[in-house]
Parts: sequence; structure tokens; C-alpha cells
Amino acid sequence: MRFHQSETAFFVFITVVLAAGVVTVHAYGALQIFNGSLDHSERMAHIDYLSKLLFTTGVLLATALFFGVFFIYPLLRTQVKEEDKLRAMAASLSARSETLEHAALTDGLTGMQNRRYFDDALKEYLQEFRRIDKPVGLMILDLDHFKQVNDTHGHDMGDEVLRAVASCLKDMTRYHDVVARLGGEEFAVVAPNMDGDMLIKLAERIRRGIAATTVLSGNVRLKITASVGLAVWDKRESAEEFFRRADKHLYHAKKQGRNRVCA
Repeated sequence: MRFHQSETAFFVFITVVLAAGVVTVHAYGALQIFNGSLDHSERMAHIDYLSKLLFTTGVLLATALFFGVFFIYPLLRTQVKEEDKLRAMAASLSARSETLEHAALTDGLTGMQNRRYFDDALKEYLQEFRRIDKPVGLMILDLDHFKQVNDTHGHDMGDEVLRAVASCLKDMTRYHDVVARLGGEEFAVVAPNMDGDMLIKLAERIRRGIAATTVLSGNVRLKITASVGLAVWDKRESAEEFFRRADKHLYHAKKQGRNRVCA
């Protein structure tokens, strides 16, 4: 299990503070002995030992303070700045969506962003995240046996399924993720600032959420599942190459039995 830099820094800080606490408790115990009946030489030895303990405590506390001020605090400030950048990017994309013709960038059936918006947003995220050297995750989802839904229950039921999946994706993603319907029964999520482990966990939650969704239409109760292909940008490939790699993993998920995540 890998820890973020700020988590590691926090554990080091706590360890140093705890060490200072242990030395302080030990010094208190030594002080109790000092209060007992000791001759002059033993008292001088105890005074010297207590001085060393107090000096050690001071060094540990100073180390903790130095570590907190010059390492932990800058890490926290960096994280805050990164969050601000993500919010600014999300606001920029949102403003762009409102400025451009809304119908050209929105899927009419689900109300999600469409393929055109997705392609532009993916390129923009890769450009920005190359600059700040952070990961970008991509998730492509395809509903399993969706043609059978249309053939058996009609296109109205199929539309209800698509809207239910779109709602599930919106509920389970973050405000700065790009969630789009690419066409037909295929969806995509651009998840910035997510490494492979985080992306897999998110994809599994979404897969389980879709599988747990029940679509109701009249007397029909329908369950649907999805196959998911994942990729984390290698910071060299183009948006098209990045997409093809995630799409290849989606193909493997389908081939391996569907209703699964392949990364």
C-alpha cells in the first residue's frame, strides 16, 4: 500500500512527537528517583542524565516543528493549489459548455456530455496535466447485451436503461470528472489526478452500482451490467492513443465474460 507524500509526512511528524512524549515520561520517572535519598555523586549523575533527557526532548520537538513548518505545511499548500487548479479547470470547461452551442455538446437522451465535448475535454486535460505532471485516468464503459434489451423490451425500455446508467455515473463521479455518453450504449469517464489503484477502485464501485440498479417500466423490472476498460495516461501518448488503449481493455473485459473491469 503506497502512501501519499503528505500522509508519510504526517506519520513521521506523529512518530517524532510520540518519541518526544516517551522521553518526557522517562524523564519524569527519573525525576521521581532523583527526589529519593541519594548521595551527592548519585544526585550529580541524575542531574546530568535528566539534562540529557530534556535536551533530547527539546531536539525532538524542534525537529517536529521544523518538519511541520518546512515540509508538511508546503505539502498542504501544494495540495490546496492543485485543488484550486482542478476547480478552475472544471469551471473553465463548464463555462465553455455554456458559451458553445449547448445542443452540440450535450446528449439529448441522457443530458450528459456527448462525444464531441468528451474529445475536446480529454485533449485539454492531457495538455494541462502534462504541465503539472499529474496522472489522468480514463474509463470506457459498455453495457452488456444491450441489443437484447431493445429487441426484447423495445427502444423505450432501452432509453430508460441508458438514462438510469447516466444517473448512476453522475452520482458516483466527482465534480471535476468528465462523464460522457460516447454513443449507443457506450460511456466514458475522464478521471484527473487518479493513479491506477484509485481508478480501479472507482471503476469497481461504478460497475457494482450499475449492476445494483433496477430499471422499471410498467411491469418490467430489468437489471443491467457493464464491462469497463481502464487506462492511466503515460504522459507521452496522444488523446487518440490513450483512448484506444482504454478501448482495448474494454474489449478484453467483454471477451473475458463481461460485467468486469479490465486494466
